[in-house]
Amino acid sequence: MQGGCCQSEADRNGISLASYIHALYGLLFQAKARKILLIGCGGGTLATMLSRARCKVTIVDVNPISFALAKQYFDLPPSVECHVRDGKSFLRSDTAVYDAIVLDAFHGDRIPSHLQSLRFFGLIRDRLAQRGVVLANVHVQHDSDGLPDRIAGNMANVWPEVRLLDSEGFFGRNAVVMAGRVANLLPPYVIVPPETEANVIDKELATMRYRPWRTSCAF
Repeated sequence: MQGGCCQSEADRNGISLASYIHALYGLLFQAKARKILLIGCGGGTLATMLSRARCKVTIVDVNPISFALAKQYFDLPPSVECHVRDGKSFLRSDTAVYDAIVLDAFHGDRIPSHLQSLRFFGLIRDRLAQRGVVLANVHVQHDSDGLPDRIAGNMANVWPEVRLLDSEGFFGRNAVVMAGRVANLLPPYVIVPPETEANVIDKELATMRYRPWRTSCAF
């Protein structure tokens, strides 16, 4: 828990119990991403699951405590490269090219404004492989919350293909905004089931549908 919000939860093997982590994992699996940058750590459950699938994972987070907790309690493997940096600052100095970049960074329940700007997504584009994908986990308060649509609008100024995967009608949900080579990505399902709550997660993922994003919300 941090800032009154649950940042990570997992079974005893480090497999996430959060449906949005399984959504991100399923999309990355479909995209055949092998070299992945995660902006935002939390408990590191996505990185743990990806590393076990033999992906090369790098995490960037401003909070060093996240890495300490991820290693001590969530089985984050030593092979995962960890950097205590701001995501935007890291991208400015990084020279690596990634198959996928995942934005999952929050202050409380909101993404910092500089990590959803047009300039930020331009930095991501420069570090993304030609057939790469960018995925952003967005916390949505309710159906009138325009944050995922605004993020999609900024992405659309950088990439020609932008999609929004959402569970309309649910309060306090997670949506995934994606860009790059995402045209053929299907709604995800549980690939790596945890020891408990796998059926619950599968039902939650089944509520996610691609929907048009509202261009009037772009900024």
